[in-house]
Amino acid sequence: MDTCCRFCTLTDESFVLKSEQAFAIHDGFPVSKGHTLVIPRQHVATLFELPRHDQLALWDLVERVRAKLVKEHSPDGFNIGLNDGLAAGQTVPHVHIHVIPRYDGDVPDPRGGVRWVIPAKAAYWE
Repeated sequence: MDTCCRFCTLTDESFVLKSEQAFAIHDGFPVSKGHTLVIPRQHVATLFELPRHDQLALWDLVERVRAKLVKEHSPDGFNIGLNDGLAAGQTVPHVHIHVIPRYDGDVPDPRGGVRWVIPAKAAYWE
């Protein structure tokens, strides 16, 4: 636990779902209705610093969050991923997985999905 980390100081009241190894919260700056973060309880900067069983527990909670969002919001799809390192856009140095519900029509053309992190290379079909 890092007392300076915004994720390490959260309490159970803010959790959407939880497990022994991880918890889920609503994103503070959601890009869509239902945008949720899945966060390990252990303070590490990158997914790859977690022991394998904690990585698997994190993905188990992602699955539970996705099921909850399907039930509550009926999205048409999902983007699920993480930013690993400053060069990848990570702004909080505590690993977290974004579960972002997507809805038909939320953008003009969703093709390419996460490839749009580098816009010049996203539209590979052109």
